[in-house]
Amino acid sequence: MKISIITVVYNAELYIKDCIESIIVQSYNPIEYIIVDGGSTDQTLNIIEQYKKYIKHLVSEKDNGLYDAINKGINLASGEVIGILNADDMLVGNNVIAEVAKAFIIQSETQAVYGDLNYIKPDKSKIVRHWPSKQAGYREIEKGWMPAHPTLYIKRELFNAHGNYALDMGTAADYDLILRFFHTYKLKATYLQLLMVNMRTGGASNKNIASLLNALRNDYKALKRNKIPNPIWVLLKKKLSKLSQF
Repeated sequence: MKISIITVVYNAELYIKDCIESIIVQSYNPIEYIIVDGGSTDQTLNIIEQYKKYIKHLVSEKDNGLYDAINKGINLASGEVIGILNADDMLVGNNVIAEVAKAFIIQSETQAVYGDLNYIKPDKSKIVRHWPSKQAGYREIEKGWMPAHPTLYIKRELFNAHGNYALDMGTAADYDLILRFFHTYKLKATYLQLLMVNMRTGGASNKNIASLLNALRNDYKALKRNKIPNPIWVLLKKKLSKLSQF
């Protein structure tokens, strides 16, 4: 089973090395590694060049944001399974992808695999928040649950059948895709009780009050688009569920 991993990057010279090295040390093979760069103007591309023998596809050009870049990577991917690991994220340990593959192989009906995530300070000095997940499905989606997106590995056939990331959803494009796949199409997913990803804090949806309000609006739009019952209540539950992670 070939697993495609997509890294989207733009001016991440401080972090891209950690991300790449967390992938190339994985014990599993074959991994198809795809990097989509948004036209970086710092040293990012020079750093990537040092690892070019591990990279199947490298695209460097202007894009229409994070999710447009991810979609480019999906369109290039030839693996049976696709995962996303952005430039400021890192896989935890050398066997994460081996465990993902094992879950798909053992449970042949599984269409997606996900696990646990830590938010860490940018300098990796401290865990800020731990996001443990659970075995769940569309009913839990209706209660505000979602898997940690950076830990989510999905069969490529689902993208072919149900579409990529919607570019009109802003910061909620990943939430919209999860709602679509998990709730609307009720994919069969498997939870790995495994810390899979360390994710640096400082995402686009958490910069300031204005960005937080915009993220709420986008989440609500995603819930409405996917016809989730009681969207305001679900949104409230989604936000409150994060309190226990600190």
